[in-house]
Amino acid sequence: MAENSVAKFNTVIKPTWCPGCGNYGIWNAMKMALFELGLEPHEIFVVYDIGCFGNGANFLKTYVCHSLHGRTVPVAMGAKLGNKELKVIAMSGDGGAYGEGIQHLIHAARYNVDITYIVADNQRFSLTTGQASPITKKGIITKTTPFGEIKEPVNPILLSLNAGASMVARGFAGDQKHLAEIIKKAIEHKGFSHIDILQPCVSFNKENTAEWYREVIYKLDEHKYNSSDKESALIKVEEFEKTGKMPIGIIYEEKKKTYEDQIPQLKDEPLFEKSLEEINCFE
Repeated sequence: MAENSVAKFNTVIKPTWCPGCGNYGIWNAMKMALFELGLEPHEIFVVYDIGCFGNGANFLKTYVCHSLHGRTVPVAMGAKLGNKELKVIAMSGDGGAYGEGIQHLIHAARYNVDITYIVADNQRFSLTTGQASPITKKGIITKTTPFGEIKEPVNPILLSLNAGASMVARGFAGDQKHLAEIIKKAIEHKGFSHIDILQPCVSFNKENTAEWYREVIYKLDEHKYNSSDKESALIKVEEFEKTGKMPIGIIYEEKKKTYEDQIPQLKDEPLFEKSLEEINCFE
């Protein structure tokens, strides 16, 4: 009965992540979200990065593209502009998203293109065996930082919030039900939505374990919090550095025009169905 369950989003290929990897939780939460939204595989286009998380291209049954490292967002933007009827999702690890691809995050947020950006944040380049990523905390020893990381980490949610993202959120791979709800809201959001997912890496990150995350995270929806208040959001995205506590949930959301809403050639039917005469902006 795969057509009436989350199993309709399974492929014939079984996941090959390390036992205990946070990617399993994200994979299951994604399938839950898509199923509960009533979507079919042919209605979804997912762009995957290179890396452990990018291997999900083999395990989720939708339209997929395995992009270049750090380039998931521009591919996703192109797909959305070409066919606005698709639900378009870009999926990346923190290395590709906040390292090689950080400029794409900034501009997609600034444009407010109607795509969802999901980032598995384990603070490492794990497929290449655990090098430091732009999120690795100062002082952490890895293969590329044998004397401890000397650089300050990027705060990705603060970055996308300041760049103009109309929705920013944080999830935890160890709470699939809660994460699925966040993903559902992000997909339904009209505009650029960015989810940074706290993802334990059992092989190469011995500091930020699932147990460690459970000690420091708390759910915003269990407290009186207004996600439409940008001032409050700016405080929340820097809370860990000041209090040692880390909120998960919808941190900020606003309604504003998307990039597509403001382009005359993208009105009415999808762009791929239009003739060259219809999209010629010089006549």
